[in-house]
Amino acid sequence: MEAALDQSVLVLNRLWQAVNVIGARRAFALLARGHAAVIHHTDDDFRVFSLMDWMDFSHSNPSLEALETVHTPTRAIRLPRVILLTWFDKLPCKELKLTRHNVFERDRCSCQYCGQVFVREDLNLDHVIPRDRGGKTTWENIVCSCIRCNTRKANRLPHEAHMRLIRKPVRPKWRPVISLVLNTRERERWKDFLDLAYWNVELEE
Repeated sequence: MEAALDQSVLVLNRLWQAVNVIGARRAFALLARGHAAVIHHTDDDFRVFSLMDWMDFSHSNPSLEALETVHTPTRAIRLPRVILLTWFDKLPCKELKLTRHNVFERDRCSCQYCGQVFVREDLNLDHVIPRDRGGKTTWENIVCSCIRCNTRKANRLPHEAHMRLIRKPVRPKWRPVISLVLNTRERERWKDFLDLAYWNVELEE
């Protein structure tokens, strides 16, 4: 049961926009207080359940996976994967910090000069315009670079080293409360709710 309660649950606001990722334990607490409902979807069928209705659904449609079920003294309840808040209709507004981790995420761990993908230990962060030439440490001037390309570029501008950036570095438009904590399986499971138009909404200042 403890392992199941540690599973991740996607939270949607009442406009069906993704706003958070929480643990199953917290999700059940929201459901029990009537602050949320369970969304169950298969193909193009989306159904919304109160906690009591979800318990009845779980009884008649048990999950075959152990980590998909929470057991109480009297019954087994399927783990909700997506819940819908009944009162919250806003989007999270959080600053995306310029960190090494977030730059790797933005550039997908690929060198922005040669395009190859590396493990993070084999990547550096490069100032496109070197600092001693006025370059600042900003989203628009920092890129991932492999050791070979970083050494070749040295303390020069890309064109001076006869190199070109694969893409112009920009400040990401992610909502960090969600996008940086999802693994591949979760992205696939929740793809119907992670609308591209939503992910590209400009962050409020």
